[in-house]
Amino acid sequence: MKLKISVMLLSIAFFGCKSKQNKTSYDAKSGATKIVNTLHYPQEKHLKNIKQLTFGGDNAEAYWSFDNKKLVFQASNVWDLECDQIFTMDINDDLSNGEKPQLVSTGLGRTTCSYFLPGNETIIYSSTHLADENCPPAPKKEDYGNKYIWPVYKGFDIFVADTKGNQLKQLTFEDGYDAEPTVSPKGDKIVFTSTRTGDLELFTMNIDGSDVKQVTNELGYDGGAFFSPDGTKLIFRSSRPKTEEEIKEYKDLLAEGLVQPTNMELYVCNIDGSDLRKITNLGSANWAPFFHPSGKKVIFSSNHKTKHSFNLFMINVDGSGLEQITFDTVFDAFPMFSPDGKKIVFSSNRNNNGTHDTNLFIADWVD
Repeated sequence: MKLKISVMLLSIAFFGCKSKQNKTSYDAKSGATKIVNTLHYPQEKHLKNIKQLTFGGDNAEAYWSFDNKKLVFQASNVWDLECDQIFTMDINDDLSNGEKPQLVSTGLGRTTCSYFLPGNETIIYSSTHLADENCPPAPKKEDYGNKYIWPVYKGFDIFVADTKGNQLKQLTFEDGYDAEPTVSPKGDKIVFTSTRTGDLELFTMNIDGSDVKQVTNELGYDGGAFFSPDGTKLIFRSSRPKTEEEIKEYKDLLAEGLVQPTNMELYVCNIDGSDLRKITNLGSANWAPFFHPSGKKVIFSSNHKTKHSFNLFMINVDGSGLEQITFDTVFDAFPMFSPDGKKIVFSSNRNNNGTHDTNLFIADWVD
């Protein structure tokens, strides 16, 4: 899962759940609270012509087709869904009146982390539907000292479906968590996260599921990986416990199928795992990274600046030149540039009438 975050604003909040802070003002005469909806903040100079694509529920992890025309995304708390499911839409579709886009997952179990395959007619996604047709139970943070925790369900495997919802192929068969797949711009490789070696590590495989190779091997959660535009490098988020206390807590939670992704930094490496470099040292949760079209920068989501809100930031791959991109008061994440580099899609709690809705937005990108 790519931190399916409807909004994680608990103590630091986040690839998961929802708690929220609304932007409000007060009526001068009555003193009543008024919701202030904002589609585009003045400081957001890199974004132009922002357009809202979804209108209610939790919509996140939207990723482009290779031809720049479609998106595949996951949604919940809308259209009578019991659990997250995967949908596709054309970027010009109008969902403002509650229309339901094309369902491409089975409608069973819980899904996450979908991505288009070459040709734009098939997608990969992660699902628990073979392990159990029902939604897997969510852990209660009260049972873990009110800390934000995220489940890594062992029932997750990676599947291929077409854009009409026909289920075509299962790609992973290992016992344990296999999820978070994304596809190289070259169309030849998939990177994903798996517990098959006993820890949450990155692996690559061919798009048919063959030739699986381990990429990372250091203790800690490595996930949410994406390829560079030329397909030679990976950017990913990682929690790397160091102290005895941190290591014990990480291992104990993982034994229960859980992680606590509240302290994560970004790393870059070659697709074989060589030349591994940490590029952020900001503290808090830095995640959902994606390469800028130049391959020289990375855009990502972080709450390092304001603990109770996530915004998008950009940084050079050498760790220099940190720049804030969005200026929301609650939650912006899951940024992805279109393959042609002209647009960006992201998830946000902006413009939601003070509700808990997380919606998809696209904008023209201005360098």
